[in-house]
Amino acid sequence: MDHNQQILVPIPALFSFQECLWFLNRNYDDCLHIIRDNTIYKALEINGELVLMCIREEGSFLAIDILKGDLPTESKGYLINYVTEWFDMQRDIQPFYDLMRLDGRLAYMTEDFKGLRLIGIDNLFEAICWCIIGQQINLSFAYKVKRRLVERFGSKIEHEGEQFFVFPAAQILASADMDELKSMQFSEKKAEYVIGIAKAFANGSLSKNAIEALPDFTSRKKALTDHKGIGVWTANYALMKSLKEPEGIPHGDIGLLNALSNHNIIQDRSETPKIEALFSAFKGWESYLVFYLWRSLTVRDLS
Repeated sequence: MDHNQQILVPIPALFSFQECLWFLNRNYDDCLHIIRDNTIYKALEINGELVLMCIREEGSFLAIDILKGDLPTESKGYLINYVTEWFDMQRDIQPFYDLMRLDGRLAYMTEDFKGLRLIGIDNLFEAICWCIIGQQINLSFAYKVKRRLVERFGSKIEHEGEQFFVFPAAQILASADMDELKSMQFSEKKAEYVIGIAKAFANGSLSKNAIEALPDFTSRKKALTDHKGIGVWTANYALMKSLKEPEGIPHGDIGLLNALSNHNIIQDRSETPKIEALFSAFKGWESYLVFYLWRSLTVRDLS
């Protein structure tokens, strides 16, 4: 392996690569990365070029190796930022742990899930599409539908007999055929929404940079929900995963409600004041609390 193409990212305190791997490797057929021998293999498109990287733990570092494709020196910073953001490594999560320890129902998570980070989806368009795909179907089926979409429209790089895919660009999906998406088991509405959102990203009326530039969470959420196909749940989830918005609570999520019930925080799903009281005690860490509550569920239920 060409170690000139290796990048080392220091591991921060309260970071567990194993916990992060657990989330990314939950026995679902994810077409956007492969995990083998405690190593993540993932393709990225950087400045129009496809690059295949692998990430593994090496002492007190995450080691990123470029397996295929050319990574110019000036793009190394982009790759470091990508991995750091993906695993939320720049955040000091000690304050969140301090808050969890104050709640006897949740304190165990600081040990049982120690070092778990909020795993992101850097591509806001991808995050929104994933929400649309996953609406009202189980996760296993959602991953199958995503694979069909990605293998048909996404870019790919081959390495040692395997194919590694990148999520399709908005410009590509903007011109997708409705009937072709329906043949992949998209409902008519979902096909319409994905193509409509793709057109919004392709023509610039939606972009991650523009959303990030808005002054607060409320205005960011409104900018998303103004688009057909993006409801409140989708906006919250996308802001939580792509922009790491603390307030991005996917209210009404079945997995979240089940976890709240499991911890005796609510007895009934309609007990909104109890849910609001819990999250108000975790101001600035709401989305982290959601992620840890999801982690507390079985593999099948985690969103």
